[in-house]
Amino acid sequence: MERESMEVDVVIVGAGPSGLATACRLGQIAQETGQEISVVVVEKGSEVGAHILSGAVLEPRALNELFPNWEEMGAPVNTKVTGDEIYYLTGAEKAQKVPNLFVPKTMHNEGNYIISLGNLCRWLGEQAEGLGIEIFPGFAANEILYNEDGSVKGIATGDFGIGHDGEKKDSYMPGMELHAKYTIFSEGCRGQLGKELQEKYNLREGADPQHYGIGIKELWDIDPAKHQEGLVVHTAGWPLSESGSPGGAFLYHIENNQVALGLITDLAYSNPHVSPFDEMQRWKTNPEIKKHLEGGKRVSYGARAIAKGGLQSLPKMTFPGGLLVGCNAGTLNFAKIKGTHTAMKSGMIAAEILAEALKGGRGSDELTEYKAAFEGSWVYEELHAQRNFGPAQHKFGNFIGSAFAFVDINLFNGKLPITMHDTTPDHATLKPADQSKKIDYPKPDGKITFAKLDSVFLSNTNHEEDQPCHLTLKDPSVPLQVNLPKWDEPAQRYCPAGVYEVVEDENTGDKRFQINAQNCVHCKTCDIKDPTQNINWVAPEGTGGPNYPNM
Repeated sequence: MERESMEVDVVIVGAGPSGLATACRLGQIAQETGQEISVVVVEKGSEVGAHILSGAVLEPRALNELFPNWEEMGAPVNTKVTGDEIYYLTGAEKAQKVPNLFVPKTMHNEGNYIISLGNLCRWLGEQAEGLGIEIFPGFAANEILYNEDGSVKGIATGDFGIGHDGEKKDSYMPGMELHAKYTIFSEGCRGQLGKELQEKYNLREGADPQHYGIGIKELWDIDPAKHQEGLVVHTAGWPLSESGSPGGAFLYHIENNQVALGLITDLAYSNPHVSPFDEMQRWKTNPEIKKHLEGGKRVSYGARAIAKGGLQSLPKMTFPGGLLVGCNAGTLNFAKIKGTHTAMKSGMIAAEILAEALKGGRGSDELTEYKAAFEGSWVYEELHAQRNFGPAQHKFGNFIGSAFAFVDINLFNGKLPITMHDTTPDHATLKPADQSKKIDYPKPDGKITFAKLDSVFLSNTNHEEDQPCHLTLKDPSVPLQVNLPKWDEPAQRYCPAGVYEVVEDENTGDKRFQINAQNCVHCKTCDIKDPTQNINWVAPEGTGGPNYPNM
């Protein structure tokens, strides 16, 4: 069976906030000017929003620009922030509230909203379709197509019906080729194709390594008597402070007597015994957090890596035939712990550039004018002002790093004449296991704390079982021969879904490295943190992965 192909002006890979903002703005320009622009969005999730996970507090600046009347249009943006509280947890039982006077102004959330980013993306998808954009959910883009001159020609979606042995099954159906004048890669953090493009076109030359965190999130129904709609709580310190790991946590009171809560563990941590999942479970037992949850019920769970390197880690975002936008490039502002507004704006800028290029009859060339447009925008201004936040956290730790951020951002408005750098990639920060303190994580109680596999069940994760493993090893011998003796194979712990196990035969004592790909929630942590960079995450069959409601 031959692949079918389709010719369009613009292909957008990924229906997250940056991709959908690109699509919506292109649709608006087409309606406003009468210019014909054909646009297709491909999304690997079973529906728009199925793979979207974020805290999320929304700064509505980009949404205000894209749809000024979003409120009348029924956008699912309902819960205004009514209060900010920040605590430094000094131990398992103690917490110290940080006076507002000493909080970096980026952490103040007046005028912001607590939302489900998945639901906002579903709404943006509806707006895009209303503007004439075609969206294909359930189709994973897993191959970049190139023209003879080396420019990007488009993408191919993955085949369906390939067995785990690589042979075609009776249900085999080839993927589709989508050819475009320009292809926009908005896959989110650590996008598979974005990673390939950065290597092929050397887009990271002159940039610091990208830095990441793993965000683990839960959604709870809580006792209505404890609900404070609009309250935003952030914490730093314990339990990550015990292992010297940077990171922080959040708890947001959203509508319908629910709270969204989670822990972000910075993937620059050095102790290979750290388990971000178990750190998140421990964090919930601090009385300052536990008091919100007691008597409640956990209803959803998920995890996703975030790109937090900021301005110094941004790659070149242009190449012949396309652009990187949003978190695929790394536009998240970690000083605010927010990336939706910056991702959307990067896509809206892209749409303006694309429409002008198409109007001029161009195609497959490099949209070099995007750089100047991006650097002339408020996104760049914001990232530049807060550029030192992440490197300061890495260099000085949460407590002193936050004090530095207060001076830099509150007192100098981000205009200190220094730009800090962190040139050590996250995968290179682990110390040997025998030089690191082991961590004894308590057993889950089933009320406040839970086991990994019980948690994965709540993510509604599913993959077609008889398909090639989408978690590929460059060298299958490395986990047992290198990672296990040196770092006690950290994949057993950094994965928040129990995908990786070292299994020992009861009779012979022989060990094998087992990959439970069915559990994968597509967080990409393994692709980032594996110390030998031996694991390569690739998209499974379309529709595979989590199905997040309200996340």
